[in-house]
Amino acid sequence: QVQLGESGGGLVQAGGSRRLSCLVSRSTFRSNLSGWYRQAPGKQRELGAVIRSGGSSNYADSVKGRFTISGDNAKNTVYLQMNSLTPEDTAVYYCNAALVSPQGFTSTYWGQGTQVTVSS
Repeated sequence: QVQLGESGGGLVQAGGSRRLSCLVSRSTFRSNLSGWYRQAPGKQRELGAVIRSGGSSNYADSVKGRFTISGDNAKNTVYLQMNSLTPEDTAVYYCNAALVSPQGFTSTYWGQGTQVTVSS
């Protein structure tokens, strides 16, 4: 069974930092790609950052240079370090993972989301 659980959300002042964590309970599944998405009120969910199993990463232009995605394979955890936060970063942040089953099938999984609110 696969479960994704985010933590680390909360209220932070503009200019501050926050680190989100996503524990990926994946049993015998193999991780292929992990990412952080966000959804602001009244807006569509958008990609923030992704990291591949080989360690390469990509970022949305809106967070590039401020956010850093990383993974700890030993802990099955993906992190999102967010610096220089602005009120525009206020959103529910979702962890996402593309996992490969022992049979070789790839499926996408989502966490329940964690709220990040940046006050001005």
